[in-house]
Amino acid sequence: MSNRNRRCLRPGGLALAALVAFGIPAGAPPQAAAAKPALETLQAIQEAFVGVAEQVKPSVVNINTTQKVRPPRRAPGEAPPPGPFRDFFGEDFFERFFREGPRRDLERRSLGSGVIVDQQGFILTNNHVIERAEEIQVTLADKRTFKAKVVGTDPKTDLAVIRIESAPGLTPARLGDSDRIRIGEWAVAIGNPFGLVQTVTVGVISATGRSNVGITAYEDFIQTDASINPGNSGGPLLNVRGEVIGINTAIVAAGQGIGFAIPINMAKGIKDMLIAQGRVVRGWLGVQIQGLNEDLAAQFGVKPDQGALIANVLKDGPAEKGGLRAGDVILEVDGTKVTGVSQLQRLVAAVPPGRQVTLTVRREGRDMPVVLAVGEMPGEAPVAAAVPEEPGAAGRYGFKVQDLSPELREQFGLREADGVVVAEVDPEGPAARTGLRPGDVILEVGRQKVRNSREFAAAARRARDRGLLLRVWRDGASQFVVVHPEKG
Repeated sequence: MSNRNRRCLRPGGLALAALVAFGIPAGAPPQAAAAKPALETLQAIQEAFVGVAEQVKPSVVNINTTQKVRPPRRAPGEAPPPGPFRDFFGEDFFERFFREGPRRDLERRSLGSGVIVDQQGFILTNNHVIERAEEIQVTLADKRTFKAKVVGTDPKTDLAVIRIESAPGLTPARLGDSDRIRIGEWAVAIGNPFGLVQTVTVGVISATGRSNVGITAYEDFIQTDASINPGNSGGPLLNVRGEVIGINTAIVAAGQGIGFAIPINMAKGIKDMLIAQGRVVRGWLGVQIQGLNEDLAAQFGVKPDQGALIANVLKDGPAEKGGLRAGDVILEVDGTKVTGVSQLQRLVAAVPPGRQVTLTVRREGRDMPVVLAVGEMPGEAPVAAAVPEEPGAAGRYGFKVQDLSPELREQFGLREADGVVVAEVDPEGPAARTGLRPGDVILEVGRQKVRNSREFAAAARRARDRGLLLRVWRDGASQFVVVHPEKG
């Protein structure tokens, strides 16, 4: 093979090499001569994929789990299930058996994949592959079978580590750097879809940084069109060097060629914590945050993709102790720009509890640093509870308020806080379109606290046609919304 064609083997350059090889510029040699380097290039690409498969297949395992499921008793009067023996035994037999008879636990089996990460038998996979399993069986590429134990799980990222013991000759996979991958690079998936062991599929990196997919609490997925099917979960996504760049975790069932993998850089930290201590420890700010739509961004002087808005600061949490306030927009964490709620959650979660961080915060039009010590996330509380975003208001305000009575204060848990309660909302008005509803408690208007309906009316008049920036208390949490006046 010529030196020119060897240079085409650079990672990420294989597809381009094939296109170049098939191009026929002006003055090209005769067709027969041109076909030779084209064939050599295709063979080089082929050998690259063959090499990845041969290198990594010994590191990929088949995971078979068993769960026991107890079926519910049939309710009285519910028809017995149809079957060929019902006429023979009679309705009375089936009625007594299915209502009163013994309920035997049924076994449910599921299949998945995993990747060996060291010679001591630790295997990285998805949490949903082994969740609630009573027995886990691991089959290696050489057909040896072992029972595995759970080392630790992290449902928030859908990752888990299991271990097999007394298994000599294991081949750990090489872990790559998912921060360096580029859209359009080759991607290779290996797993056991539908029980078809050691299946290799090839595609490209379709996108990175996919969040708000609704799969896990912390999302930063790699999207690929390399074929991923049930049974691939927990298996590796690889680059052309045979390095693991992701852990395959989900597909979009309604589409084709849309699969998601957890970046290996995220998985490395989770893996290390699970092996070291059996659980994941995350950083915690003690705030509730929400995203910035166009209306909110304009009110706070930022762009919609610039920062995350603090809707509420939890009492005695790290944020309160550090001086953060509701209405602050967090722009950076230790110099890393924040582009939204999901990213802020991931950045804070990755900070070891007790370590100090410097946040850049926009407050009342000025950027300022806030230094605080990150706490440890208590139990299953989210790093920063994301408040559902209200849709931007379109388009006078279409709602009425009333003062808080002692009974209403007790009902809403506002013994100390002041505000007004939304008494009525016009279902066709702008407030309704913004999501405001009866029972919401308005704490602030235009960043100013309001203690009664008189102060609320004065604040609303000052807003004129700019729209009302409201801080609203609902269901134990606060959030900001903007209500525009009706036009015309």
